[in-house]
Amino acid sequence: MGGLLDPAFRTVYFDCDSTLSRIEGVDELASEYRAEVGTLTESAMVGEVPLEEVYGRRLDLIQPGARDVRHVGQRYIEERVPGVEHAVAALQQAGVDVRVISGGLLPAVLHLTRFLGIPDDRVAAVDVTFDDRGRYLGFDADSPLARAGGKADLLRRWRSVTEGPWMLVGDGATDLEAKSQVDLFVAFAGIVRRPNVIAGADVVIEEPSLQHIVDLVLHHGTAPSR
Repeated sequence: MGGLLDPAFRTVYFDCDSTLSRIEGVDELASEYRAEVGTLTESAMVGEVPLEEVYGRRLDLIQPGARDVRHVGQRYIEERVPGVEHAVAALQQAGVDVRVISGGLLPAVLHLTRFLGIPDDRVAAVDVTFDDRGRYLGFDADSPLARAGGKADLLRRWRSVTEGPWMLVGDGATDLEAKSQVDLFVAFAGIVRRPNVIAGADVVIEEPSLQHIVDLVLHHGTAPSR
């Protein structure tokens, strides 16, 4: 994997919600159910309940249409973490394999990743289906990213098609669960602070910026203090 530098990590995985973008996509979709959906989301992200217990419940409440999901994709871009496109570009230019692994809805996540120049085959999220009028039909209940432990399972499979060392950057319990599959787990607390995730991380980033990731990967920087 060629690059002008010798990266400390050859593959970097990013979560999407509250990591690459400042929003939680499903909460943006929630409308009048926002309070209830937000509570369900947070209970899963701090590890109080398994993700699979809330994933379908949230979407059944919201019934998001195709237009709604496209709107969330645009909101991901509008609310992207400052400088994220420069961070992704810097890593890619150095030959780092940048990938996104998210429990968000695939059509919305792809809006952001395409904006950032990340190829579709390096993006994993939960697909949804609509009828011919754009009305919600359901989500991919077989996706590992719709259940607890799914990110770890997917990263375990991805290890066979990626080069290490590996880094994972995320903010939630589903990211922390995947720590065993990477060489360094970075808790991104620049948007949302989750104490259990911070406690389990190898490195914690407190600022709403991904520049520390570039420093760690490309310049072998030291970890910011907790």
